[in-house]
Amino acid sequence: MGKRQTEAIGIRWGGQHRNIQPFSDEDASIETMSHCSGYSDPSSFAEDGPEVLDEEGTQEDLEYKLKGFIDLTLDKSAKTRQAALEGLRSALASKLLSEFLLERRMTLTDSIERCLKKGKSDEQRAAAALASVLCVQLGPGIESEEVLKTLGPILKKIICDGTASIQARQTCATCFGVCCFIATDDITELYAALDCLEGLFSKAGLKEKDALVLGGGPSSGLPVSALLAWALLLTICPASELKKRLETHFHKLPSLLSSDDVNMRIAAGETLALLLELARGMESDFLYEDMESLTEMLRALATDGNKHRAKVDKRKQRSVFRDVLRAVEDRDFPTETVKFGPERMYIDCWVKKHTYDTFREVLGSGLQYHLQANEFLRHVFELGPPVMLDAATLKTMKISRFERHLYNSAAFKARTKARSKCRDKRADVGEFF
Repeated sequence: MGKRQTEAIGIRWGGQHRNIQPFSDEDASIETMSHCSGYSDPSSFAEDGPEVLDEEGTQEDLEYKLKGFIDLTLDKSAKTRQAALEGLRSALASKLLSEFLLERRMTLTDSIERCLKKGKSDEQRAAAALASVLCVQLGPGIESEEVLKTLGPILKKIICDGTASIQARQTCATCFGVCCFIATDDITELYAALDCLEGLFSKAGLKEKDALVLGGGPSSGLPVSALLAWALLLTICPASELKKRLETHFHKLPSLLSSDDVNMRIAAGETLALLLELARGMESDFLYEDMESLTEMLRALATDGNKHRAKVDKRKQRSVFRDVLRAVEDRDFPTETVKFGPERMYIDCWVKKHTYDTFREVLGSGLQYHLQANEFLRHVFELGPPVMLDAATLKTMKISRFERHLYNSAAFKARTKARSKCRDKRADVGEFF
């Protein structure tokens, strides 16, 4: 029996198999499943987390639950399908399930494809987020290439569809970049992906009918996501193609520093630092022709005191652009240390920082676990083979849920007291005016 035949086996009626038509009114079996099975609340996985499975359950319990989630991606209710997708994403972000996914890769890909095609904004976002984590789990190879081959054209269609939800297009742009980064084996497909993303953040590619502006508002999120995904793919480009892209686009990026959206300004600044690092890696004496003007813009953003901008935005912007300015002027990078389990990783360049930030967005808190166990990510960050630890060592390293609760409660009380003091001081000052 072939893989697709094995995956196609479904619910039996009188000893025979019947094909399930997703989102069809003529088949009530899926609706019945959602009400009668133990999977009626897939989002509960995100609330319980993988700890429940570690402490109270087994691998079989987890796989049983995930099979139910996969079945519920065919449910007639959009909310149930979305919750199932989110439950699957949460599980895959928290635990390595290579064998389970290899056996059900086609089924899961088909479910994601249907939800992307027929779902609305939130469901499309959940499906795209799951696709990203699926590729992270599979790593580079034939399996992830097949996922990209199936989902890539649909993601591109949503990204370029001016009538689609901005939020869905934004998540799809991130997903497209991550999946291409992991699975693209054909260099022409990589170039086509770069072309697609360039059209979303480049001024020349902003179409009036899409109503994309570089100012604030929800529409600014799409160019930001496209720019960051584009920068990620540039890190795996051949030197000759990288040089062409730099010549074409580097001089366009400084204009994005004037955006009204703080996220766009920060994304443009970090991308400029990344591109300079890549350019200097090819030519140590690389020099941007209008470097003086660029430096002035970066210095202004690093010391921005505009009263019309929120304090949080100004603080975040100044912190980022101080580092960007150091990269441009001094070719320096402030090394960061990331600890996970008994290991630590040093982020000592913009390429590594951008890659780390991208996978942190995809995996969330699960990134630490994947850095310890996921061979693909360990290869990307040059961490070597996974470190094998015995059960006793792992137990001593693990903090219990009760201890974590006590720690969080204490931190919350301390934070509340500190903020109360600040409010009292502001109130006292105000009385004199």
